Amino acid sequence: MNPTSRILGVGTAVPSTSYSQEELLDSFGITDPRVRSLFLNGAIERRNLTLPPHTADRLTEETQRQLLEKHRTAGTELGRDALLVCLRKIGATPADIRHLCCVTSTGFLTPGLAAWLVHDLPLDRHCYRLDVVGMGCNAGLNALAAVNAWSRAHPGELAVLVCVEVSSAAYLHDGTLRSAVVNSLFGDGAAAAAVMTRPDQENASAPSILGFSSMMIPEAIHAMRYDWDDSHGKFSFYLDPMIPYVIGAHAEPSVTRLLDEFDLRRHDIAHWIVHSGGKKVIDSIRVNLGLTRHDLRHTTGVLRNHGNLSSGSFLFSLDRLREENTVTTGEFGVMMTMGPGTSIEMALIQW
Repeated sequence: MNPTSRILGVGTAVPSTSYSQEELLDSFGITDPRVRSLFLNGAIERRNLTLPPHTADRLTEETQRQLLEKHRTAGTELGRDALLVCLRKIGATPADIRHLCCVTSTGFLTPGLAAWLVHDLPLDRHCYRLDVVGMGCNAGLNALAAVNAWSRAHPGELAVLVCVEVSSAAYLHDGTLRSAVVNSLFGDGAAAAAVMTRPDQENASAPSILGFSSMMIPEAIHAMRYDWDDSHGKFSFYLDPMIPYVIGAHAEPSVTRLLDEFDLRRHDIAHWIVHSGGKKVIDSIRVNLGLTRHDLRHTTGVLRNHGNLSSGSFLFSLDRLREENTVTTGEFGVMMTMGPGTSIEMALIQW
């Protein structure tokens, strides 16, 4: 039997500036009671954001050029910090990396973030690189599948996944409920995961990646999208109000498909690492899968402290689980992300 790859360690990073939802309402100059309710009733207490300075009692409005530049500069910094934290945890250096995969959906760059990280850090200039752009909140697991495949084909070599989302570089302030939903939910942050395949690797804190499953819901392809807004000269993100219910309704068959492949049932899963998509999304998944609030404690904790961190959210939750030091060898875990397409991505891991 071929050895499986393992997630050796996870590192995370957020901007140093943190805001409560009340502080953001004041900074955005929001008085509409409907919008204030979105901010204050979403189970989010604080978010780390990269915001422009104030002018009088309102934030300075950023142009699309400034937003893209913020995505590059803040994104590169966050990605670098998360990567270095991850490497320190496993006793490695940037020069040890043989494959670097970067994920983002909050901006477009050419060259991509992977190239900028090679530029800013002492990475081997011959390391393999992959940039995954525009897949959305589910992209972390899509990319992990690619990293896993590379790792399985290159035993003993270090591969790193870096998810970088500068959500504040995708904000639009136009007073509409559409933009308010996005502005009330997403935060800035980056997460990195180190992956390696090695036959002699026996470490209960490093879970093996057993398999993946993917489910598209094509009839909901327009439910989450990033569009160009001619009236503002910027991109604008849209979330359909029905998304929580669409995701919830399809969660059970997605889980069943993954577990059936390994002859497992839901009661065999000790740990659930789920994307912090929002209060309604999390509640819908919990109800449809018959999970407890304790099962999703890391997911709700990340949402509470950081908001929706898009593609890297599930790695923040995995990092919290690792910090608990409660995992027992042999236990199974399911990682789950959701995003545009509409799609549900899952991975089965075992400690």
